[in-house]
Amino acid sequence: MFEIIDGGVTSAKGFKAAGIHAGLKKAKKDMAMIVSAVDAVTAGVYTTNKVKAAPVIWDQGITKSGKAKAIVVNSGNANACTGEKGLLDAEETAAFAASLLGTEKGKVYVSSTGVIGVPLDMSKIKSGVEKLVPILSEDGSESAAEAICTTDTFRKEASVTLSFGEKKVTIGGMAKGSGMIHPNMATMLAFITTDAVISKETLQKMLGNTVEDTFNMISVDGDTSTNDSCIVLANGLAGNDEILFGTKEYEEFEEAFRYVLGTLAKLITRDGEGAGRFIEMNVVNALSKKDAKILARAVISSSLVKAAFFGSDANWGRILCAMGYSGADFDPSLVDLSFSSAKGTIETVKGGEPLPFSEEKAKEILLEKEITVTADCHQGSGKATAWGCDLTYEYVKINGDYRS
Repeated sequence: MFEIIDGGVTSAKGFKAAGIHAGLKKAKKDMAMIVSAVDAVTAGVYTTNKVKAAPVIWDQGITKSGKAKAIVVNSGNANACTGEKGLLDAEETAAFAASLLGTEKGKVYVSSTGVIGVPLDMSKIKSGVEKLVPILSEDGSESAAEAICTTDTFRKEASVTLSFGEKKVTIGGMAKGSGMIHPNMATMLAFITTDAVISKETLQKMLGNTVEDTFNMISVDGDTSTNDSCIVLANGLAGNDEILFGTKEYEEFEEAFRYVLGTLAKLITRDGEGAGRFIEMNVVNALSKKDAKILARAVISSSLVKAAFFGSDANWGRILCAMGYSGADFDPSLVDLSFSSAKGTIETVKGGEPLPFSEEKAKEILLEKEITVTADCHQGSGKATAWGCDLTYEYVKINGDYRS
């Protein structure tokens, strides 16, 4: 069993971080750095968008090499769709940070988030790196988490610890994401650190599997970014026996790892741009896990479903409709649907047919900030959970004047 603790990317041994205002944004913090005391094993998963930002292209090479020491992140500018200059700027950022940290540029990740199509101001980036290095601290997690935010309204961190014999292993993480969030990895920026001893291959396998059930199961608006990345550093300073795939230790570590990623994923959804309600969609007893995931993701990705939740409208027809066009294999005539919140539960469909229910009670349930929808397919043992939010006027306002 793992223990939930306060903290983020500096919770694990040997990690320091910092966040500052470098001038890329008008006032808020806009640059962060995470550094490991020793070279770390690394894994990563990136956007499936064919338009990939320069930092993603640079970072994919580092993940392939399997070793890293630092991550430099800026907000306010995505360094995406910036051509050859963008690629050179990403490399130059890594090289400059490496020179100050005493490492190789090929061990420095570079990540960016913000407006697309605007070249980086490299004088501000370099100045920011120079300011970050001297203030790196084991207490720097919060400032780093703040510095990677764009339209986020709060920082997103999670941390846990667990024991293997006499060795304590810690996993910490931070993420940013509020808009351009959709289930098609990676959906945001996330940085995970751990002091566990684990191989590159095992870590990459664990990350890929875990992402499928966490970051790939959230949606705010149906858009995936050019910069989506999830990067993990494991420096081995906990001194535990190597975590091997298929062992009890692997299962325990994966459970803790999954908690950190799942917590960050849900925090991103709760902070969806303009969102007023957090929606959990549970699909149970589907023909397979694959079908359950497709069904759950279709519902929380539907603009009509999101709009209904904004209006606290128990419009179950939109949910069945989304399930119907999802492409999953299921029998609509067997489906039960229900809504629940802190105000209670109401069943709306039984065996594919509508049930009489109180619209007043339904409204009371759906006016809550956190709502759960359950679809029981009565066909198998497959189950999945996806997370989303409502679609509000505020979302349009935020994205209508984002660049200004």
